[in-house]
Amino acid sequence: MIHWSTDRFAETERFDAWRELRARHIFGVTAELEPAARAGFRAELQAIPLGGAILVDMQASAYRVERGAVDIARAPVDSLCVYQQRGGRGWFGIDGQDDFVIGAGALATSYSDLPYRTVPADGGFHLRIVKIPFALCRPLLRQDGRGLLAARPVEGEPGATMLFSAYFAAFAAQAPYLNGAAAEAAVSVLAQLALAARGLAPAAEEQNRIALREGRLTVAREIILRNLHRPGLDAARVAGLMGISTRQLHMIFEPSGVSVARMIKTARLAEAFRLITTAPERRLTEIAFACGFDSLATFYRAFRSAYDATPGELRAAKAGER
Repeated sequence: MIHWSTDRFAETERFDAWRELRARHIFGVTAELEPAARAGFRAELQAIPLGGAILVDMQASAYRVERGAVDIARAPVDSLCVYQQRGGRGWFGIDGQDDFVIGAGALATSYSDLPYRTVPADGGFHLRIVKIPFALCRPLLRQDGRGLLAARPVEGEPGATMLFSAYFAAFAAQAPYLNGAAAEAAVSVLAQLALAARGLAPAAEEQNRIALREGRLTVAREIILRNLHRPGLDAARVAGLMGISTRQLHMIFEPSGVSVARMIKTARLAEAFRLITTAPERRLTEIAFACGFDSLATFYRAFRSAYDATPGELRAAKAGER
């Protein structure tokens, strides 16, 4: 992981240093800020390489950004880009038309080498950006779709766009722990879902059906982890939260060899194990119900079966190790 901040520079040097770094780790742009405003400028960036892709999280004071024909010719990137507005609102302009404002938490996608302009609509910049080499996208398209990928927000409609948004959240959360083949697979699925959300990757194609299934499986797992505390969590509840039928949910899990019920039970036990070993101040009864078990008897029976020890025995063993 790369971490960089303007704090190491004198105030009068910060904007120029940031402009140079931004061009190196994201892509080249024309960045403008009046000299009188540069003394208070501050920015920081974190970058995580993911195979050939890169995930960048950046915060910066407000300034004007344009990536025009000269910038593109000087520094072509040839990437599919996914943007998430993490705080405030951001304005995007595209050749005087199709302008839009993206709100906090929302996503947009684009091809890196098409012109655009952007400024924060309020506050400064707080963005998360994923750059995916377009070479990974070409096999997914029936035609070269780069010209069709001008910057556009991802609308929260049912279907591919909602699935893409949910998968991106899971992808960003897991990115620091991904490497090698796992990182490449996650980036490939993200690219396929981004193109599907733009209507450029036909869902009927086998590789895109696989990506949609993997995306839905990831989303289902995230929903399960966020709702473990609910005793009534089952396949019907997960399917309802995803906006699909229970039958569709079971079909999504089928290739994994793990049923929805097994996934829920395993996740509950893993969370109980974590809490028992890391939160000694919490009572076992509290942990059992916090993990969604509807009775202590069920909790103890399942825990012993999974870990060959009762929760109390595990806690005592961990206490002895301290």
